[in-house]
Amino acid sequence: MTKPDIPTILVVDDDENILQVLEARLLSAGLSPLLADRAETALEMLADESVDLIISDVKMPGMGGGGLLREVMEHWPHIPVIMLTAHGTIPDAVGSIQAGAVDYLTKPFDGKELVRRVRTRLEARGETVLPGAAAPAPAAKPATPTAPTAPAAKSAGPRGLIGGEAPAMARFLERLERVARSTATVLLFGESGTGKEMAARILHEESPRSGGPFVVVDCGSTQPTLLESELFGHLKGSFTHAVKDKKGLIEEADGGTLFLDEIGNISPDMQARLLRFLQEGTIRRVGDTRERAVSCRVVAATNADLPGMVADGTFREDLYYRLKVVTLTIPPLRERREDLPALVDGLLDRLCARQGRPRVRISPEAMRLIEAHPWPGNVRELENALEAALVFCPGEVIEPGDLQLEAPPEGSPAATGSSLSLEDNERETIVRALEAANGVKKDAADRLGISRRAIHYKIKKYGIGEG
Repeated sequence: MTKPDIPTILVVDDDENILQVLEARLLSAGLSPLLADRAETALEMLADESVDLIISDVKMPGMGGGGLLREVMEHWPHIPVIMLTAHGTIPDAVGSIQAGAVDYLTKPFDGKELVRRVRTRLEARGETVLPGAAAPAPAAKPATPTAPTAPAAKSAGPRGLIGGEAPAMARFLERLERVARSTATVLLFGESGTGKEMAARILHEESPRSGGPFVVVDCGSTQPTLLESELFGHLKGSFTHAVKDKKGLIEEADGGTLFLDEIGNISPDMQARLLRFLQEGTIRRVGDTRERAVSCRVVAATNADLPGMVADGTFREDLYYRLKVVTLTIPPLRERREDLPALVDGLLDRLCARQGRPRVRISPEAMRLIEAHPWPGNVRELENALEAALVFCPGEVIEPGDLQLEAPPEGSPAATGSSLSLEDNERETIVRALEAANGVKKDAADRLGISRRAIHYKIKKYGIGEG
């Protein structure tokens, strides 16, 4: 029986002692190390050798680790890179991840931890990393620079529901496509209803993990007491009503993408547990003592002011920086009106298919009404308006009378045509919810789909009701 190939790890560092230590560690772990004392030498070796993973120092003479990382991302994007930095600063580490590295460690590092992270990355690629473990022979790896494999053609899917004609959205989508090709953690900002889940789905479908699951967690609507079990799972008998073992949603996302919506609503305890998962790549089910390795891409989204929450101590700074490796902000619909025709077409396709009725057109007069509306609720409001129009539409053409569009409150920024900032929009939404709930904060929170803790924080943040 032919033994599977031993994964080859290219180690790049100008410190000979570091090279020797890593060589010994990797050999003892059943891996095959290649050693280079500078980035330029590593590039020569990459042209001639088949490499499964790279460990590189950041600060080196010549082009350095940053230059090496850029070359690898351009010519060998299939090879994961782990960066080593002696400075231990968050900006250095974040910069490496933003440039395409899959992970980083700060010097002095723990050798066992480095090997564990190497194993995790190799296992995610389907490599055999345990000596003597049975596994299919790995696919042949290119020995010369290659372009990234073109992804399989996909249906319009979420892309038809997000637009792209408007310059602001075109720029966003261009960045989204670039980020999708990596496995970096992404933090999506955007007003409610802008399509953050659609953007997360595009990140998944056009990523190296597209063959894995796409798992959505709504952190805003899940009760804090249940969120831990939902995310991490539990063992039978670990608490009342835990009648059997349950796999958490993080485990369900193994090999794919985990989308954490409304991440700003999680409790301090959950922030600590999520931080540990992002740092270590392991989780522990409620009531369990065993750590389980999970490899998935994390995309988080929020319409909250996370930097403000970090400043006032309600959101952990270290977790914020772990999540914001790459940040993307989805423009509100009022700033990309050129997208309305494409969005209306895509939404009508989906809605008509969902209702099992022939495709309905929209009249020019109805389209002009849509283009004139300020859409404070963004794409979600547009979808709801079109769904209601289909209910009232008796034939095959939606007319102005079929659209049930509410005028924005008189004097509001939407009514006057001025642009709301993210914070202005959120404050106005909370004020309207409180008014509709006669000032009862719990009822207002339920209307908004957020927790009572979150609405208390936002009322205090915006000074609502003061003066």
